[in-house]
Amino acid sequence: MILDSETKAVELPDDHGDELRLWLRLLTCTTMIEGEVRGRLRERFDVTLPRFDLMAQLDKVPDGMTLSDVSKRMMVSNGNVTGLVERLVESGHVDRRTSETDRRVQVIRLTKLGRAEFRKMAEEHETWIAEIFTDLSPKDVRDLMRLLAKTKGSAQKAAQKRAQKPVNGKTP
Repeated sequence: MILDSETKAVELPDDHGDELRLWLRLLTCTTMIEGEVRGRLRERFDVTLPRFDLMAQLDKVPDGMTLSDVSKRMMVSNGNVTGLVERLVESGHVDRRTSETDRRVQVIRLTKLGRAEFRKMAEEHETWIAEIFTDLSPKDVRDLMRLLAKTKGSAQKAAQKRAQKPVNGKTP
């Protein structure tokens, strides 16, 4: 049996602080859930998680988005989005057109096929997520949401603080 980082840290608790063990637990949970979702998407729909994520972004904006807007929303580079878009255009799930206001900009959107297939995937995806969290009560979910929001705020504060610190004597 291969041990995850969290299990290794639990076996030697004196070697790790509570915050590190928390980080490892969050990472372990994320990795396990993501792996399960990736596997189900691949098995059920022969689609990757990044393609699903891109389609989810486009489903929210029926008139389409620029590649730059999609990359910002997905928090990935334009290059990563370009490759995903190429494959989704080839499969007939996405169409691409030149922006009416700027000929240098490409706008992408789901096709009718893409929207219909994404909606099927999204419905099953929601069921899978509910199944994965089935052992959590509604109160557990609310408590986790509250604590994770607090965690996110703490992480954002730390990032802002770091961004304001001089690096090699230079202010950012």
